[in-house]
Amino acid sequence: MPRRNEPSDDEPLAPAAIGAGSQTLMRGLDVLEALADEQLTVGELAEKVGLNKSTTYRLASALTDRGYLAATPRAGYRLGPRLLALGSAARDQVDLVQIARPIIEDLAALTEDTVHLGVLDADQALYLDKVPGRRRVVVSSRVGDRHPLTSTGLGKALMLDHDPEYWAARFDAEQGSDQRRWKTWRKRMADYQMHGRAYDLEENEDRIRCIAAPIRDVHDRIVAAISVSGAAHYMEDARMDALSGEVLAAAGRISVAIGHKLTGAAQRPKS
Repeated sequence: MPRRNEPSDDEPLAPAAIGAGSQTLMRGLDVLEALADEQLTVGELAEKVGLNKSTTYRLASALTDRGYLAATPRAGYRLGPRLLALGSAARDQVDLVQIARPIIEDLAALTEDTVHLGVLDADQALYLDKVPGRRRVVVSSRVGDRHPLTSTGLGKALMLDHDPEYWAARFDAEQGSDQRRWKTWRKRMADYQMHGRAYDLEENEDRIRCIAAPIRDVHDRIVAAISVSGAAHYMEDARMDALSGEVLAAAGRISVAIGHKLTGAAQRPKS
């Protein structure tokens, strides 16, 4: 039976309890994070984490013994095979729909519009989840539907990191080789790419507009996107511009929940 004020075996520790008196653990985590992007010698590692060389060496040696780090003579330390196994296990445990659901529910409640979650699948936007809005507007989409990339806000958001050659190939396949329309579409995509979000201006469904933003993983890759869709008369240009920040913020929260590290103005519209 646990003592008073001690957690039981099946009770998760609160963050404060984890950090209290665990300086060595925190330092070990600092070492792991310092090696996330590059291989470092003991001296370089010590400088990066703000510890002396002997302490850094002891921490690195212990982590190497457990397989969390690997050492190469003269080149220094790098992340080890045990972290690869843990990373794979963590990915298996991540359920994007489950993680995103409360966030897109909040976004739907805030905007009163329909919110979608989707991923890129075989050059189409696959809808994984949908939270209907509160307005008397029917958005004709269902979970499991696949929609074109070039005419949907969700699809455009999923393509923001792709090169123009991919954009052109998808445009030709989905909308035909109309050079005038392509130039207009390409110009809009460049603007969407700059602002980190995309619009659907009644291109996929009559009288329906939407704002979409990408979800990024730990490697800063776009792995999914969310969109807010509503009737065009509720989605005038000024409101779409104002809602962009909310959509980007929600996408950012989902990204962080799956391991992405936001930096500076990431996931915020640029002025």
